[in-house]
Amino acid sequence: MLNYAFSIYELEYFLLILVRVSCFVFVAPFFSMKNTPANVRIVMSFFTAALLYQALTPAEYFEYETVLEYAIIVMKEAIVGLLIGFAANICTTIVNFAGSIADMETGLSMVTLMDPTSREQTSITGALYQYVLMLLMIVSGMYRYLFAALAETYTLIPVNGAVFDSGELVDVMIRFLGDYVIIGFRIVLPIFCTILLLNAVLGILAKVSPQLNMFAVGIQLKIVVGLAVMFFTASMLPGIADFIFEEMKYNEFASQEDISIIFFPQIKLRKQ
Repeated sequence: MLNYAFSIYELEYFLLILVRVSCFVFVAPFFSMKNTPANVRIVMSFFTAALLYQALTPAEYFEYETVLEYAIIVMKEAIVGLLIGFAANICTTIVNFAGSIADMETGLSMVTLMDPTSREQTSITGALYQYVLMLLMIVSGMYRYLFAALAETYTLIPVNGAVFDSGELVDVMIRFLGDYVIIGFRIVLPIFCTILLLNAVLGILAKVSPQLNMFAVGIQLKIVVGLAVMFFTASMLPGIADFIFEEMKYNEFASQEDISIIFFPQIKLRKQ
């Protein structure tokens, strides 16, 4: 007969770990896709929290007097998990941003489809890049790194170690969004430059021969040239995925460092 006894404090500690892990799983890339069953995500969160609980045996007791104080601690853990998952998710959505720019330049911006991973309307090129990126992510085992990064957060941000600093949080988010735009333009730069040169050529031809309808010709040329450039740059997708994964690792590490300063300012003093 199985007889496993535990104290109320151990149950509360396990629930706090489960809150951070479940919030991370429901936001992080690959795990947060809508076509991933909710039951799978719940079971994955539970067993991951159970493994982390075995490795993180409660060493320090946190005190609270009312249910409201414990609810505040739960909210802190949920916010930490959401921010760490968002730091990784923002890297994977870069390809959707790059695909939107590519479709806008090639004239395919009106062509949208329902992305089954997010249940939202997205551009066709962005969906293609997203599928390739997720496939490479599964093949390269990037999902294992995400769980490893989640486990490392407990060394930098212990349970109930969150102290908010809105100024640092805004600076981190602005830097992430700046990197988001820069990397997205770097991915779509071949298509952007090619269409820019094509627009210059069409403008010169419109001045040389005004009798030609360059508007009708330009739409077809943009689509053909854009698809041709996309075909020739398809071999760059593994390099793009590797670059995004490296940025994800950097942002995940930077987010841990920044969140540890945002939520646990004592670490900043300790490093100095």
